[in-house]
Amino acid sequence: MPWEGILIAFITVFLAELGDKTQLAVFSLAATRGPRSVFLGASLALVLSTALAALLGGIVHRFLPQGAIRSLHYGAGALFIAVGIWTILRAT
Repeated sequence: MPWEGILIAFITVFLAELGDKTQLAVFSLAATRGPRSVFLGASLALVLSTALAALLGGIVHRFLPQGAIRSLHYGAGALFIAVGIWTILRAT
């Protein structure tokens, strides 16, 4: 089993999810609906959305040349930066 990939994916997703809007929604729901059911529902949602992303990423990897995948990485990074700048400008 490719443990390095598992560890990198775990750390990346764990850090990305800390304190984001999903965590705040889970926090709010758990306060009103109970932690067990909210944990189960949120866990299933994250597993399904991650499975979909992994499936689509595998398809993209199979059909796109390496240069296009690199461009996709840069494009995604630029989009995240642009959304961050837009969020900051909107807040001021």
